[in-house]
Amino acid sequence: MTRWYGKLLGVVIGVALLRSRPLLGAVLGLLVGHAFDRGWFGLGSSGRRSGPASPRPERDDPYAVLGVAPNASDAEIEQAYRRLISRHHPDRAGGVEARAREINRAYDRIQALRKPK
Repeated sequence: MTRWYGKLLGVVIGVALLRSRPLLGAVLGLLVGHAFDRGWFGLGSSGRRSGPASPRPERDDPYAVLGVAPNASDAEIEQAYRRLISRHHPDRAGGVEARAREINRAYDRIQALRKPK
């Protein structure tokens, strides 16, 4: 079940606050209410974040960083690594060095885990 009361409350408050332009108030309130319902402010349990300083659980799991299952083949892991690193490489426009480092660490960790002893 999706949450809807944030949108309703946002519309009502928006109209009340912007009485001179109620349509604008309703639209702005609807947008803020939607963001609240989706959990973008870190309030509630249905959103992506559980709080302002929540650690990313996928950092502990190198397979989650690459977006593959733990039982994926070496070829699938290699393909996922190449796709992600080409998308997030710092030399590309919009590439983020921290994300590229995270991808490299995850790939290196998987290679170390799969290396025969």
